[in-house]
Amino acid sequence: MSSDLVRIDGSQGEGGGQILRTAISLSAITGRSVEVIGIRAKRQNPGLRPQHLTSIKVVGDLFHAKIENLQVGAEWVRFAPSGRFEGGSLKVDVGTAGSIPMILMTVVPAVSLSGNNLEIELVGGTDVKASPTIDYVRHVVADAYRNIGIKFSADVLKRGYYPKGGGIVKADIESCKAPGTIELLNGRDVEPKITSVCSQLPRHVAERQTTSALLALEKKGIRCSNYTASLETSLSPGSSILIYSSSDFGPFIGGDSIGELGKRAEAVGAEAAERYLESSLAQMPVDAFLADMLVLPLALAKGRSKYRIARVTEHLRTNLQVASQIVGCKYGIEQQGSSYIVTIEG
Repeated sequence: MSSDLVRIDGSQGEGGGQILRTAISLSAITGRSVEVIGIRAKRQNPGLRPQHLTSIKVVGDLFHAKIENLQVGAEWVRFAPSGRFEGGSLKVDVGTAGSIPMILMTVVPAVSLSGNNLEIELVGGTDVKASPTIDYVRHVVADAYRNIGIKFSADVLKRGYYPKGGGIVKADIESCKAPGTIELLNGRDVEPKITSVCSQLPRHVAERQTTSALLALEKKGIRCSNYTASLETSLSPGSSILIYSSSDFGPFIGGDSIGELGKRAEAVGAEAAERYLESSLAQMPVDAFLADMLVLPLALAKGRSKYRIARVTEHLRTNLQVASQIVGCKYGIEQQGSSYIVTIEG
């Protein structure tokens, strides 16, 4: 291990798996070794979960990293990349319904910002609890990342829900030599789109999710003429919905929700609408969830980035802290009226 080891406290801030994902991605890109201690210390089931383990293993394999203590339940992990990248194409089975979106959010920046291309096929959960849906990643995150210079696509070949998973996503990640800065301070009116999906359930479940979302938007005076409700294949029954507004120069906002046993389709649609409206009604160009996903690439961009959000999450604060520990970026969050401006100086 190099003396250049950065030690990250995994229990800081919200103390979740995101600390790990950010640390591992930045380690791979910069070549600096990291040690994360107190992994998910504040969670009910602390330590490494299978999906975190898969994320670390995928990045580790690609970058020929030396990894210590990589096992489920581990409270610390050391990751030392050797810098040689093994790209090309890769197939990864997360097992069960581990979150594919979370793994993509670790792998995409690591691959792209180290100047490499990769074709990756992931098998696991596409739409699962405590994770963005795959549709949020492909319609909101992908558009926002393209604005920074990171291009990736994610095609869903099969949906994966709890408990069996088995979803299949094929992603193409392109190399990005240097990420650009962004300034997203003013929202623009971009009519939302709705994509609603159900699998192994009657088609009307997806349709009721859509109808409920449309009604919630209409109540707030928001028109939506572009919506779909589709039936897709999966091993376990499940559903999801995403409402989003996106254009080349912002806004990049979305609200998603997934179905659960005993949760009415109408409630799923209403929940997604509520999440979307938080940013949309306040005319924000970036939503509260995307806010923390922008930290990693912007921490590596040369220059200053600024974006406005409606609310500050612990995820965002923690991610800014971790990124600054590894790459030394400067950051600030400033309240302006009822909104906040995030500044990142790479």
